[in-house]
Amino acid sequence: MTNPFVPALAAVLAVVSACAPAPTPMALGPDGRPVPTVYQIGPGDEARIQTRMRDGINAARSRRGLGPVELNDRLTAAAAAHSRDMSRQGRPWHFGSDGSSPLDRANRAGYRGDFVSELISETFETELETLTTWLESQETRGLLLDPQIDEIGFAFHQDPNGKLWWTLTTGRAGPGPMASF
Repeated sequence: MTNPFVPALAAVLAVVSACAPAPTPMALGPDGRPVPTVYQIGPGDEARIQTRMRDGINAARSRRGLGPVELNDRLTAAAAAHSRDMSRQGRPWHFGSDGSSPLDRANRAGYRGDFVSELISETFETELETLTTWLESQETRGLLLDPQIDEIGFAFHQDPNGKLWWTLTTGRAGPGPMASF
């Protein structure tokens, strides 16, 4: 029996990927065999990548009758710190090198809403391929389609060899940033 979510996911990704640049043809090595290209993210690509991830999540949520999520700068700062830290540690996991949890990092970044979850990935795949993988897994799909979330943070770190460390954090909006005195 096929997962009923897969055809819907294919439609969502077709819409979102229509905005993507055309794939670069595979280069040929000296032996005449294809050499895979590495998905290289340029300095000005961050906002575009974050928007594509948000739009992909919102398309999946819309198909389920769920409200949209918005990017939150503080959740994104927590995600960016963790992506860099996972790269330094050389492993994808939810604990920081200082023992911090996802909630600790969201609090440090000044997130004032209710922190809900963190999704991570170590891969050479694009953001949309990573989103597809998350949506195909029942556990991570449940986190992205949680009706209570309305904010996300999304960031990455790319190693010189092209490996990507993706972090996506989710939350529910709160009263706003704490006032400073």
